Amino acid sequence: MKLRLALTSALSLVLIFAAGMSRAQATVDGAYARATVGKQANGAAYLQLSAKGDDTLLSASAPVANRVEIHTMRMDGDVMKMRALDKLEIKGGEKLQMQPGAGAHLMLMGLKQPLKAGDSFPLTLTFRKAGKLTVEVKVKEIAMPGKGGDMPHHSGQAGHAGHEGHEHHHHD
Repeated sequence: MKLRLALTSALSLVLIFAAGMSRAQATVDGAYARATVGKQANGAAYLQLSAKGDDTLLSASAPVANRVEIHTMRMDGDVMKMRALDKLEIKGGEKLQMQPGAGAHLMLMGLKQPLKAGDSFPLTLTFRKAGKLTVEVKVKEIAMPGKGGDMPHHSGQAGHAGHEGHEHHHHD
């Protein structure tokens, strides 16, 4: 009886450890969001993703927004093209850096309140293999053009207003 209990306890610990390890397969570093201006309807969050093995970011959510979408952008000549992605592949052993003005980022759609520099909020990322991972996102003041070279991103009063000069595509 004691042997069975000991084996069951040992197996439970191994399973708990394995569950913890599977969550540790994906890591997130440096999560931040740009402070919003006025009654801006949308915001953006950036972070660095890495995984020990190939994984896929399937979705994200945050209590500060009605929904969070995975977006990508690229320059096509003089036109910035943006589109929503249904997932984001992460190659094992590589770091995927989200940053303003290039590549992938997370759009905070339908903000429930302005994002103020110095604040923070939780962001839950859902991965195919690693499962759910919640990180704290710090809100930062990011320089605008002429004050540091960063460009305004996804500003506007509603929906995707403020995308003048951009093409925006949704792919489901």
